Amino acid sequence: MPTPDFVLELRRMVGTHPLSLVGVTAVVILGDEVLLGRRSDNGALTPITGIVDPGEEPADAAVREALEEAGVRIRADRLVWAHQIPRVTYANGDQSDYLDLVFRCTWIEGDPFPADGEMTEVGWYRLDALDDVGQDMRDRITAALTIDGTVRFEGGI
Repeated sequence: MPTPDFVLELRRMVGTHPLSLVGVTAVVILGDEVLLGRRSDNGALTPITGIVDPGEEPADAAVREALEEAGVRIRADRLVWAHQIPRVTYANGDQSDYLDLVFRCTWIEGDPFPADGEMTEVGWYRLDALDDVGQDMRDRITAALTIDGTVRFEGGI
């Protein structure tokens, strides 16, 4: 998956030391289906995800990532979960700590397709048939389906 230029620049300065980054997950709901794609780097079936660019609003990042990765226009309706993902160590030794912000989103227009190569396939999947989706991503989808208007937070004092 392409690494954003700002992350590459930071990596030149800090090497493989942990970077704290903000990520977004766009859980796009259409009726009783959710938009999912198969990642080209690891084959996992996931909602749309990505990194927030410097100065970018997180909801705007979710909308941008959906257009870039799946070729669809969406609206980010609300934040449903803010959580820290366990540290990720990549094959080259780079370490990243992601604060993930999960948004419930609504499809506006466009037929999904793997627009930028980050996904090998993209499409609509029934919410009651997500056996191929990992638990972490199912948790994000479940958070987006909660209609009570609250935002889920992890930890706290």
